[in-house]
Amino acid sequence: MSKITKYVGLDVHKDSISIAVAEEGRSEARFLKRIPNDGSRLLRVLRTLGALESLHCAYEAGPTGYGLYRLLSSKAVRCDVVAPSEIPTRKGRKVKTDRIDASGLAHFLRSGSLVPIRIPDKAVEAMRDLVRARADTKEVEKAAKHRLSKFLLRHDRIYPGKTNWTNMHLDWIRRQSFEHEAQECVLREYLHAVERAREQVERLADAIARLTEESELAPLVKALQAMRGIQLLTAASIAFELIDLKRFASAPKLMGYLGLVPSEDSTGGRRNQGAITKAGNKHVRRLLVEAAWNSRYKPKRTIYLRKRQEGVSQEVQDIAWKAQERLHHRYRSLSARGKRHQCVITAMARELAGFIWAVGQQERLLAA
Repeated sequence: MSKITKYVGLDVHKDSISIAVAEEGRSEARFLKRIPNDGSRLLRVLRTLGALESLHCAYEAGPTGYGLYRLLSSKAVRCDVVAPSEIPTRKGRKVKTDRIDASGLAHFLRSGSLVPIRIPDKAVEAMRDLVRARADTKEVEKAAKHRLSKFLLRHDRIYPGKTNWTNMHLDWIRRQSFEHEAQECVLREYLHAVERAREQVERLADAIARLTEESELAPLVKALQAMRGIQLLTAASIAFELIDLKRFASAPKLMGYLGLVPSEDSTGGRRNQGAITKAGNKHVRRLLVEAAWNSRYKPKRTIYLRKRQEGVSQEVQDIAWKAQERLHHRYRSLSARGKRHQCVITAMARELAGFIWAVGQQERLLAA
């Protein structure tokens, strides 16, 4: 690899790219120029700085995706994409502009203070888009159900059954009628929105199940389903969000990446821990918290769990069983000490992340 001689910070937006450069040494990063967001135009500017192989670029992860990273990498330019939350800040600086952001990226890139994120290949990124689309549609479905249920409640239409949003509940809603046509129209539209979102969620779930089998991460998805509380859709979301669990040197590294570790403000002899940091990947963090609720129950290999474990290596099954025992014991222990229920579940999610890390370190995920 050629010796890096210049460090380039790129503040990338939909319409523009602001460019700053820092050279070897301790000189201040200097702002170069602001250009339209055009890959060919950017390459022409970079060539004026020297050989492309001698440049090291960085930009923040954001809505523009990884197209720029892939373009620069194809031209032998070393490029890092960094999480905005991980970029150091300079105390006392109250002004934020594209020029300052680009210069800051160049400065911190030269000092080695930026930690790049893992860039998925196009196939994995496509599957990540798919699982996130289903998660987004679930939120749409939740909002549609909320509007419909509150509309019925305002008019004293209370479902007498035990469980909402079953087929029986939906049939009961369809039988409701109102005196005024305007309210009939509201009922029809709200109900249609719920049914449409429900159908969309089912279509996306079917697509995930079908396309996961063709993915290179299919063995990891299968192995993760050996854990209690992690079925196909959750396992696929975790796998396509984290991609390679071996990139985390230890389980605490993964816990920290998911924002499941306590925040801390300690100095001298004083130590003060607060709520979890909520840094990193919020999608996986939410899924692990949901799966952690299963730690309330005694360890057990149900018929459904045994079916999911078929074809999984014995090493992974042993980790899954150890996770059940450990999480249930910790759940009872923390609950007995009077810890708030949500805090206990969050602690279980943190420990579950550790067992998921252990599964990802196995060389053999599936049975021979």
